[in-house]
Amino acid sequence: MTMDVTVIGVAGGTGSGKSTLVKRLQEAFVGDDVVTLCHDYYYKAHSELNYEERTKLNYDHPQAFDTEMLVEHIKALKNNVPIEHPVYSFVDHDRTAETVCVKPSKVIIVDGILIFENRELRELMDIKVYVDTDADIRLARRILRDVCERGRTMQSVITQYTSTVKPMHDEFVEPSKKYADVIIPEGGFNSVAVTMLIQNIRSLIVGSR
Repeated sequence: MTMDVTVIGVAGGTGSGKSTLVKRLQEAFVGDDVVTLCHDYYYKAHSELNYEERTKLNYDHPQAFDTEMLVEHIKALKNNVPIEHPVYSFVDHDRTAETVCVKPSKVIIVDGILIFENRELRELMDIKVYVDTDADIRLARRILRDVCERGRTMQSVITQYTSTVKPMHDEFVEPSKKYADVIIPEGGFNSVAVTMLIQNIRSLIVGSR
């Protein structure tokens, strides 16, 4: 049985403020049974490679993700069917053996750098939000996050940024901004824009009931 579900896509470059925006949305719609699916959960498994080989993969290319599985999971949730999403370890650079059960909800937030790049995925979204933040700020945030939360060295973060993150951002992420319904500078840190976005989403949810 199909549910009346509102799917919100939040895209933007690494360190742009997507997670902060998603947190603000989760807080705003907590009474509407919100679930969040992060594209990062769906990085492909590479257990056939050793750790050193996995660290050299390009994790910012569309083919790094199992987007087909994410699409199927969103469709299942919209059809009132629970899903088991994969769990990815940024420390080991590989998918773990664990999964997380997610039950159907009225609001699904999809978060990721490349979620607008895939046509089938973005067509499942009722509203598409792109978080637009200056590249220098994004890099600084990424360094802090990866060093403090993911056990990376500053040099490894900078090397990855210059070799794959920035080139893939320029080739895939930035061009996908044209598909956004709303562009928010600074993401969750932009209180005025977030308040307006929440009001628009509330209207969308009410209209679907």
